[in-house]
Amino acid sequence: MTTANKITIMRVILVPVFLVLVYTGNMIPACIVYVVACLSDFLDGYIARKYHQISDFGKFMDPLADKMLVISAMCYFVEFGRIPGWVVAIVCIREFAVGGLRMLAAEKQIVIAAAFSGKFKTFSTMVGLALMLVYSNPIVDMIIWIIILLTTVYSGIEYFVKNKGAFNS
Repeated sequence: MTTANKITIMRVILVPVFLVLVYTGNMIPACIVYVVACLSDFLDGYIARKYHQISDFGKFMDPLADKMLVISAMCYFVEFGRIPGWVVAIVCIREFAVGGLRMLAAEKQIVIAAAFSGKFKTFSTMVGLALMLVYSNPIVDMIIWIIILLTTVYSGIEYFVKNKGAFNS
């Protein structure tokens, strides 16, 4: 198992640790675990590319680990009324739609590279949610979930526009 894959697995393991901490009110440790998990996303990608450790396992597990972490945090904030549930629904719909597009493209031997807008969406979402863990302010919360919503919708539309050829028979 590669170093990059071990880091990805660590991120998956950190998700329930984060949830236990956040739901028991240990916000500073929860925030630390969340930030470490977010930083590990960038670290495992860097290591995989630099040391040629890109694998099918990593291609599958890395984005799944990201989604597990982000959706877990967003669900926590929905439960406490800090993010509207419909925003999380749109985020999930975008993730399923882009995942489906990638599977359809893969069947046709089309590789869909990660777009900058998708990377920016992931970065802004992770940073925004970390800020929400540290600060509890309705105005800050609303600004963050609006940014998450806009970057999610934009990147989702961009993936479909740039890869509409995947729908050709």
